[in-house]
Amino acid sequence: MNPIHTHDHSAAALNAQGCTLCEQNQFAQALETFDQALALDSTYCTVWNNRANALCGLKRQAEALAAYDRAVALAPQYHQAWFNRGKLLAEMGAYGNAVESYNRAIALEADPIYIHAKADIWVKKQLIATV
Repeated sequence: MNPIHTHDHSAAALNAQGCTLCEQNQFAQALETFDQALALDSTYCTVWNNRANALCGLKRQAEALAAYDRAVALAPQYHQAWFNRGKLLAEMGAYGNAVESYNRAIALEADPIYIHAKADIWVKKQLIATV
């Protein structure tokens, strides 16, 4: 079975509710909901990823990075968490680490969005070098 989707139904329902709250930009409430889901199943990597997304919405980058790290530690094959981790690192200006995360995402799933994001990092590094 896929470890990303084999979790308690209550935790899954809370995860879905938290995602809906994130879509509505209600990040504080989403964070509370994801924490409730993790109280039921602390190994649910999808919830860790979504918790990190809510933390990003709250501009709590260090905590978000720790949550993405937890997601990929639980499920190293979880390409979406690697991509999100790379996106956050790029926003933080940690371009080298961002590229490493994008490379992991691309190795797992050659999604055009991931490839474009990695190319965008190269452009940013070039612009910084010319300043």
